Amino acid sequence: MTVDYDVVIIGGGPAGSSAAAYLAKAGLKVAVFEGENFPRPHVGESLVPATTRVLLETGVMDKIEEAGFPRKYGAAWTSSQMLNVTAAQASKFTHELGTADILFSERDQPGVDRNYTFHVDRSKFDLILLKHAESLGAKVFQGIRALRADFEDPEKVTLTCRVGSSEVDITAKMIVDGSGRQTMLGRQLGIKEADPVFNQYAIHAWFEGLDRSAVANSPEKVDYIYVHFLPISDTWVWQIPITDTVTSIGVVTQKHQFAEANMDREKFFWKFVESRPDLAEALKKTEQVTDFKVEGDYSYAMRQICGDRYVLIGDAARFVDPIFSSGVSVALNSARLACHDIVAAAETGDFSRAAFARYEKTIRNGTRNWYEFISVYYRLNILFTTFVADPRYRLDIIRLLQGDLYDDEEPEVLRIMRETVTAVEEDPSHLWHPYLGTLRAPVMAPSF
Repeated sequence: MTVDYDVVIIGGGPAGSSAAAYLAKAGLKVAVFEGENFPRPHVGESLVPATTRVLLETGVMDKIEEAGFPRKYGAAWTSSQMLNVTAAQASKFTHELGTADILFSERDQPGVDRNYTFHVDRSKFDLILLKHAESLGAKVFQGIRALRADFEDPEKVTLTCRVGSSEVDITAKMIVDGSGRQTMLGRQLGIKEADPVFNQYAIHAWFEGLDRSAVANSPEKVDYIYVHFLPISDTWVWQIPITDTVTSIGVVTQKHQFAEANMDREKFFWKFVESRPDLAEALKKTEQVTDFKVEGDYSYAMRQICGDRYVLIGDAARFVDPIFSSGVSVALNSARLACHDIVAAAETGDFSRAAFARYEKTIRNGTRNWYEFISVYYRLNILFTTFVADPRYRLDIIRLLQGDLYDDEEPEVLRIMRETVTAVEEDPSHLWHPYLGTLRAPVMAPSF
């Protein structure tokens, strides 16, 4: 059987380019078809330490360091509301509502050789990853959009792409879909399912000259990623350093809130930011340097993420709310895990779904853990920050925030947090009951 490539990859974002790097390093003939021309802006600008392992294994870490992206040593959460919970009142905890921070260096992580990760300008970061894959031998075609895949021939797959005004067919032994939230194969195969609970919506822009110390937990933590709670149900703001002086700010809320507000993006953004006067005051002293952008199509899954001659990776396989900066981590680690199985499949010549079973099981476990963690957070964020502050659970929470969650079926701390939420839900007299959020994710939802 003659094919053009061993593997074709749809999409040149972090998932696709990392997969291309792994496969090229393994000696496979691989091509990437990217519909846009890089560099291009993209949301998802703050990494977690689980990305470090992939950046090291693919050999791109030195180029990332050379790019001079701001280093990210930790994460912090703030709130305009305060609540002191005594041990007598809450049985176990003393807590300040909504305020917490962690250092990644508090816990050693396998495969991670430094105590920081990065905040990144995705236009630059993604280009570095794509060019690196090309330097390893992957063929990269930009401005060529993948349209559909034909799996009828049991020996190969044919990918049809648009090149200018024409369509061109490319053949391969298998396809990797890293098309992001376009979810090309998910849509074509009819396997995409919207999340039944998390229908989030984001509005964001970059601002020059933000005094980060004005809203920081302490002076030495000004360059952490910040999640600012708003006194609006199921709503938060991200604050991410892009350079020494430029900061990304985004409002995330339920999509229905935007529809019900019936106002333009700018007014909606400022209305929500102004619910936190300290943040609004600091932000109004800055200069907005990019237009407001919106992100929709939040939180979905696929009924299956691999099949005969294909696997889905990154956002093409699963997207969850980005409150814990999981996006790029899931993209890179899904590429790592999938490529392990793809290289083995190439050695045996077996590209059936069964060949990718380990990838499917592992990535589903990891993303399910993220989903459970996020669900608990939205349902009762006082519990999240309480567990961060409690020495019995702090390292387990840090492990989740590091993105180190692909080994266990379910971390024990998630079970304890979920049981605590249930106890609060069932006890209207509980001190935390008034702080329950409105989003209630189905426990262990099969597709998510």
